[in-house]
Amino acid sequence: MSSRISEAFSRVQADRRMAFMPFITAGDPDLATTQNLVRELAARGVDLIEVGFPYSDPIADGPVIQASYTRVLDRKLHVRDIFASFAELTQGANEKLPPLVAMVAYSIIFRTGPEAFVRKAKESGFSGLIVPDLPGDEADDLAALARKHDLDLVQLVAPTTPPARAERILKSCSGFVYCISVAGTTGVRQELPEELREQLKWLRTKTNLPLAVGFGISRPEQVGSLRGTADGVIVGSAIVRHLEPLSKPNADRSATLRQIGEFAGRMVDACRG
Repeated sequence: MSSRISEAFSRVQADRRMAFMPFITAGDPDLATTQNLVRELAARGVDLIEVGFPYSDPIADGPVIQASYTRVLDRKLHVRDIFASFAELTQGANEKLPPLVAMVAYSIIFRTGPEAFVRKAKESGFSGLIVPDLPGDEADDLAALARKHDLDLVQLVAPTTPPARAERILKSCSGFVYCISVAGTTGVRQELPEELREQLKWLRTKTNLPLAVGFGISRPEQVGSLRGTADGVIVGSAIVRHLEPLSKPNADRSATLRQIGEFAGRMVDACRG
């Protein structure tokens, strides 16, 4: 059965372009601003939006996203608050918003209860899950729960993932493959590694799922080097860093949202070639 994520990539591929997927942190600086940011990004034509659920011990996020998570956790934001906010945002608006993909630690899912979390994610308007601390080749149970609730479980493949393990990971993956561009944490980098192209070519021989590249992408000019080998790009730190000033009194939220939107628009244009 087709999912909203697969439908989004089908549209992208039919247009002979790449998908652009920004990452944002839920609740930074507050949930009302997150709602407005989703609307701004949707208006700029992004294809999907990855939403980070703040966690105290992220395993792959660099300092910018870690700081964003800390700002949210310091205000005692709860998972149920995130779900309630996104349910409000997406109620009756799914046809207007791009698919939302939750980046969430399995520790949060486990504490909530896998069945309850997956059900609530679906009810709140999410189309997929990315669970970075769940070993991809041990994700069969969660993948089955996701399928039960019509959600995709996106899996991550790193440059250091051995080929045999990558093939096992792909078996429980749906929606798209999150291809980590570099060994290390998220963050802005000047160049993408040459070996990334070879890894993407190899993955293309092992799966029909779209390949989206994340970690280290921060500028429109980096998109060109991925054209022809990747189906989409994911940008996180380059966007999240703009949210830090909003934690200060009298911050200009409208100007910041517009600034992020303009950046997203440039990335969308780059992905369209």
